Amino acid sequence: MAVARPLKYLSQTQIDKFYRDGYLVVPGFLSHDQTGSLLLRAKELLDEFTPEDHPLTKFTTSDKDHIGDSYFLNSGDKIRYFLDEDAIDSSGKLTRDKARAVNKIGHALHELDPVFRNVTLENDRLKALVHDLRFHHDPVALQSMVIFKQSQTGGAVPEHNDSTFLYTSPQSALGFWIALEKCTPTNGALSFLPGSHLTTPITKRFVRLPEGGTGFEQLATPPPPSSDTSEKPRENASEGVPEGNYVLEACEPGDLVLIHGSVLHKSERNTSAHTRFAYTFHMIDSSPYVEYDEKNWLQPTDAMPFSRILDVPNETILSTAVH
Repeated sequence: MAVARPLKYLSQTQIDKFYRDGYLVVPGFLSHDQTGSLLLRAKELLDEFTPEDHPLTKFTTSDKDHIGDSYFLNSGDKIRYFLDEDAIDSSGKLTRDKARAVNKIGHALHELDPVFRNVTLENDRLKALVHDLRFHHDPVALQSMVIFKQSQTGGAVPEHNDSTFLYTSPQSALGFWIALEKCTPTNGALSFLPGSHLTTPITKRFVRLPEGGTGFEQLATPPPPSSDTSEKPRENASEGVPEGNYVLEACEPGDLVLIHGSVLHKSERNTSAHTRFAYTFHMIDSSPYVEYDEKNWLQPTDAMPFSRILDVPNETILSTAVH
């Protein structure tokens, strides 16, 4: 066990809960003013969206996937708009108002937009939390998004884990999900399967395909989720295994949810009259502590490498296997 050191933001109870359950709700992480600024900026970005310039409004059947993949794969250092699947008809026209057609905006908000950068890369409270959690030695930030779960039309997100989509060896993905509006059972609040990060091996990863586009690659020998559990490992979510006892976590605006890269989570369709907007980004550890290879869909560029979070790296980290 690592030597205890003073905590700057989190309590030991919160840290223990994160490593036990695979996620943690941190109430009031952002102030009312900070949350309001993010929400206002998100709505401004929606207003700035010009569907006429969006590739998915111009595709033909033969090149739809190609254009979509290119627009997606080159978004890691840009701010781009991604639409709901049913927001465009067969002729490439929007089926509803543009503000209700956007599913998310990403993936470099934390780098390029001053409002989002302020709460991500320039946030002393975030640095203190990362210091206390000791999940990473020297973490970098990537894949920032505003997710718009629209009233009535916002679809369900099936159970998944984030390490499938941001794969490092060893695994180090950690999600930061911040509620910008009240999240309830009817508008698509997140649900988690507590402890599944200890029992669910990562069996596949989302990759860039050699021939172009993206797909899933099966892992020949899935890494063990933990060395201290005797529970039978759960198969990947897509294999049709019963989903277990999920816990829905209602959130207030400004609440932060920390999400272990291996924990299973999901959200249901928004059936309410209220939107559910959220800001999310991820961290992974950096070299030489982990390998983040060229197969990952999101790649750093010379002009925009992944930005480090801590001014001074953590000398030691806490292992999931210890908890």
